[in-house]
Amino acid sequence: MVGLPARGKSTIAGKLRESLRRDGIATRIFNNGELRRRLSREDTNYPEFFDPRNKVGAALRQRYAVMNLNHAKTFVNKGKRKRKVAIIDATNVSPKRRRMLSTELPENRVLFIECINNDEEILEQNIRYKVQTPEFAPLSVDEATASFKKRIQYYEGIYKPLKKERNFIRVDSFNYRILKEEVNGGLPFVDRIRDFLVTPFIKNLYLVRHGETYYNLEDRIGGDSELTREGYSQAGELRDVFRNKKIPLIFTSSLKRSVQTALPIKNAQQECKILSFSEFNEINAGVCESMTYDEIRENMPNVAAARKRNKYYYEYPQGEGYVSMEERIERGIKKVLYLSKHSDSIMMVGHRAVNRMVLSYFVFKRKEDVPYIYVPQDSYYHIAISQNRKVFQLKKFV
Repeated sequence: MVGLPARGKSTIAGKLRESLRRDGIATRIFNNGELRRRLSREDTNYPEFFDPRNKVGAALRQRYAVMNLNHAKTFVNKGKRKRKVAIIDATNVSPKRRRMLSTELPENRVLFIECINNDEEILEQNIRYKVQTPEFAPLSVDEATASFKKRIQYYEGIYKPLKKERNFIRVDSFNYRILKEEVNGGLPFVDRIRDFLVTPFIKNLYLVRHGETYYNLEDRIGGDSELTREGYSQAGELRDVFRNKKIPLIFTSSLKRSVQTALPIKNAQQECKILSFSEFNEINAGVCESMTYDEIRENMPNVAAARKRNKYYYEYPQGEGYVSMEERIERGIKKVLYLSKHSDSIMMVGHRAVNRMVLSYFVFKRKEDVPYIYVPQDSYYHIAISQNRKVFQLKKFV
């Protein structure tokens, strides 16, 4: 692995290991940082430890890198089994470090995967997640964040992107996109790895629509209505369904009905966070916000007729349509996938139009059919995706 901290290297390494193991390929991760934290008797978490001018720190980092490399070589060479992959999970941002790896290993069996992510918002959120690990326990969140950013700056000072290496793939780890590659013949498993790098990976995503609201009772659209008593009852039923399932992250919109539905599930979990993203807010109906469908038909017949003719591509005056939600919903989904990297099961509590767009992202649907996907308030969709399998199942709460 190659790349600056917080760019998704460990996430890709872990999921790649799972993917290769499913293909019967023995795969193990060798993480330089974990080895350093386990074996070092002194504090190696302060940012200046990573300053290239710190000769003691540089010598220690080199020592653990060589030790980890030797562990990887032993794993690959030991025993009769030939189908093996060792993943060396570290920054490896300097050409000097990469030359060492290429020299110590058969060059035609080494693939460098460089992770790029220049999205400032996602990077900031990922750093906030990282500094909540035990490594930064003695520090406040702000102190830990500043420390981690200083560490990144030191790595930036020696960072040289992949260029002259024999085999490499540069990947946009946020957008699941290969940016550049140089792969020569004879490298095993490379086709499988390419496919993995562009495939979203979800163990368990539970897609839920918020519970019943007062606007639902009145057949009004948009707005920021609260849940009814029945809506809270539906949220309670959902809580009971997932009481014995570990849900560490729940993603919601920034609207009250979405958060109110998520809170009972969160409160029934031992450790669970709610992350609210405006990308998942319901479709903005513009001048029709908070109106009933009957009122739109009576007072704005041209709007009602135009939307009926082409529901996906129609945009409300001063508002949105399904088509103009595409970009923000896709960004929201990518944020969910990137930030839930260590979670086997996650939940999204959205809205009817939003959940239709989320489902259409994972399941091919003609765009004109998307506005008619069934999204009830007493059921949830279970989604699981890997290279080998896709699961989409609608399940009732009770």
